[in-house]
Amino acid sequence: MNDSSLPTPSLHVPQIDLSAQHRECEAALQAALVAVVRESAFVHGRFVREFEEAFAAYCEAQFCVGVGNGTDALMLSLRAAGVGQGDAVVTTPFTFAATAEAIGHVGARPLFVDIDPQSYAMDPLALEALLQRCQPVKAILPVHLFGHPADMKQIRGLAAQAGATVIEDACQAHGARWQGQRVGALGALGCFSFYPTKNLGGLGDGGAVVTSDPELARHVRLLADHGQARKYEHSLIGWNSRLDGIQAAALTVKLAQLDEWNARRRHWATEYQRQLCDTSLQLPGESPNVLHVYHLYVVRTPRRDALAEFLCQRGIMTALHYPQPLHLQPAFAALGYCAGDFPVAEACARECLSLPLHPHLSEEQVQWVCESVREWDA
Repeated sequence: MNDSSLPTPSLHVPQIDLSAQHRECEAALQAALVAVVRESAFVHGRFVREFEEAFAAYCEAQFCVGVGNGTDALMLSLRAAGVGQGDAVVTTPFTFAATAEAIGHVGARPLFVDIDPQSYAMDPLALEALLQRCQPVKAILPVHLFGHPADMKQIRGLAAQAGATVIEDACQAHGARWQGQRVGALGALGCFSFYPTKNLGGLGDGGAVVTSDPELARHVRLLADHGQARKYEHSLIGWNSRLDGIQAAALTVKLAQLDEWNARRRHWATEYQRQLCDTSLQLPGESPNVLHVYHLYVVRTPRRDALAEFLCQRGIMTALHYPQPLHLQPAFAALGYCAGDFPVAEACARECLSLPLHPHLSEEQVQWVCESVREWDA
């Protein structure tokens, strides 16, 4: 198709619109950032403390430790839980690479299990089968992918039987609930990323670990600050992974808006469900007794690439999450997995497409997306 034959987009629909988000809270953000600069509270200090206290309360946990990013949150949590060289940690291959990277960085070995085709989270039946044939397992790392909580009842039960620690990757699920409880506080430790595109995103990189175990919280904090409980007293070899004052202040402002922004995400997801339910697309599911916060609205179709191209021609930006599962990535080739080992994850990698979904969509934009999808599907 030549350029002259392409349709003229009637409306541009971005995948995410951070500018609109920041305009909504611009005055509060500016005031917060000015306060940090005036106090020069860039590392540690009251702004970090205030955010940690607020986010712990939001997650219904006792403690929060701000760290440099979500990958560090995972790595520090694994280390604090005693995971180290040669240990086995179970997770899924359909997630961002950071989940498995963190396992490798502490010297442990990722063991993958397939995902549930509706929630895209860890399949408890696959986990059970793995635990029956692979012992011991040091930790289990479920991912609340795209904002949908994993089945924590079954995962925690299986972990207890195996003597494994549960560490939640909640980096895409800020505010989600499982049976009324916030994710992140359902395992021994919960890990969050505040990358700018997250439901709760900073103005750069940032992350946090939440827990209700005081010893785990102390250990994570030590590890994140060069192993020092007091300046120049190093009780262990740690890292430099601290949430800075600028990010903490911005996150405190945004945290006050998070539930409202998640409600808007759910509203637009419901509208997509209503308008696209009779198309050939497989739409996201929502399990009973969970609150899905729709970090991403992911549909499935064997004609994924054709749909993405069609929507792009109409000014609608989509994204691929994730086009190659981790067990087939070169970085993890040494684990010895092959194509066909995790058929659900592999099918999702071929078929999943993320439609535009963020709190600042307009009714006109959502209508244009739905009309375009339905036209393609006709």
